[in-house]
Amino acid sequence: MTATIARRELIAALGGAAAWPLAARGQQQPAMPIIGYLSSEAVGSYAPPAFHQGLSEAGYVEGRNVAIEYHWADGSYDRLPVLAADLVRRQVAVIAAVTGPSALAAKAATTTVPIVFWTALDPIEFGLGASLSRPVGNVTGVTSLSLTLGPKRLELLHELLPTATVIALLFNPTGANAEVQARIMQVAARSLGIQLYVLHASIERDFDAAFSKLAELRASGMVIGQDVFFGSRSEQLAALTVRHAIPAIAADRDFAVAGGLITYSSNTIETAYQYGFYVGRILRGEKPADLPIMQPTKFDLVINMKAAKALGIEVPRTVFVRANEVIE
Repeated sequence: MTATIARRELIAALGGAAAWPLAARGQQQPAMPIIGYLSSEAVGSYAPPAFHQGLSEAGYVEGRNVAIEYHWADGSYDRLPVLAADLVRRQVAVIAAVTGPSALAAKAATTTVPIVFWTALDPIEFGLGASLSRPVGNVTGVTSLSLTLGPKRLELLHELLPTATVIALLFNPTGANAEVQARIMQVAARSLGIQLYVLHASIERDFDAAFSKLAELRASGMVIGQDVFFGSRSEQLAALTVRHAIPAIAADRDFAVAGGLITYSSNTIETAYQYGFYVGRILRGEKPADLPIMQPTKFDLVINMKAAKALGIEVPRTVFVRANEVIE
């Protein structure tokens, strides 16, 4: 009797041991969802801290319960369709598309993988949504309104240079918003009584030729267009404005930090946070069509007073008091 009981206990124990690996496998956590981060920016860049903060608020932390696969086009927009298709092929849980060209490439690559964009484009005009309040399909996101802020930048530069009659616009003709940007800026210039000359730059070697043209045009100042290509080269552009002694306004704060005169844009921290939070909400199971396209509520004006003094510009108090940051 004792031997029989012992044998049964041994069989039970062996049965339990054999079943344990199967049970353990059944209790293993599923593979981490993957965010496909698609950007036309420079290789080696990373999502800003505010993006990760927004993602964390939604319950996701990179490396803990979500992975991020970064795809960079390094300013070459023609690479974006291939990069977007690769993310779709890898079956990422959501595509986080930074910049308008990235969003358009992602939208063309899939109608099923959720897409969250962060763009300066007008999302309705470029087909990224039917309306701001009710997106359609697999796409939603955050717009920084940087494109529509172009006329505001021209107005600010005009306040600093009230007697100026000729201003140059530096913009990238290969950008997704090139034609729209040029048209909007020409309308704004006419309303201010300014003659606006458009200078093209789509590769770095175009910069020297564009800036050399300023003296011939007798331009009193320059508006640097909203474009990822320019934003990633803020230091280079700031150095050129210093070398050519040209007052200029740009979108990216880094331009003013690097020695440029003034910048004006939507608050990057706010929009990056909203962007990350939306990506997290999609990971939690919400549908893009149920999330309205968000717009910024905060805007940043940065003035470099050292640059103003070097250029002999007296910053009007009406501009100075509106600045969020003054660099001495």
